[in-house]
Amino acid sequence: MIRIGILGDIGSGKTYIANNFGYPVFSADKEVAKLYKKNKTIFKKLRKILPQYFHTFPIEKVTVVKTILSKPNNLKKIIKIIHYEIRKKLNIFLKKNKDRKIVILDIPLLLENRLNKKNDVLIYVASKKTDILKNLKKRPNFNNKLFKRFREIQLPLEFKKKKSSFIIKNNFTKKKIKKEIKNILKDLNK
Repeated sequence: MIRIGILGDIGSGKTYIANNFGYPVFSADKEVAKLYKKNKTIFKKLRKILPQYFHTFPIEKVTVVKTILSKPNNLKKIIKIIHYEIRKKLNIFLKKNKDRKIVILDIPLLLENRLNKKNDVLIYVASKKTDILKNLKKRPNFNNKLFKRFREIQLPLEFKKKKSSFIIKNNFTKKKIKKEIKNILKDLNK
């Protein structure tokens, strides 16, 4: 099985790229959203370490944002609990898709949380800063402070770029993305 990890800046189009490969995608963001909505154990753990913020289940995104923005250390506390569960969900996904030729890992903190393996094929999604900001501002509830807080915990983009086997220049046009993905898959099949 070839594991393809998608790297890049927040808002660079990693999820869009991941979903255009045509192979099973593990989306950490979707899994986190499910944990907040459906996992009472996660709620209890968060309430235990951050009782002043977590009061009701299911956990609302607004609550998480407020918690992250109130103290810089809160994000690390949340990540510690959430990423343990994400790792378990990733293992389930990999077992379920063990017979697939390729799987795509859309995990924002893939390298930071050491969820990658030595043989993973890493693809860096490069986008212009102006395009990224334009796309981020289209998102409902975009919060610049939150964006900066997440940026602080990420490895430098240049490091991610150097670690990558391929770079996709995302100009946010479907035709170009499809062509770049096709070329990468052709390279991987050699």
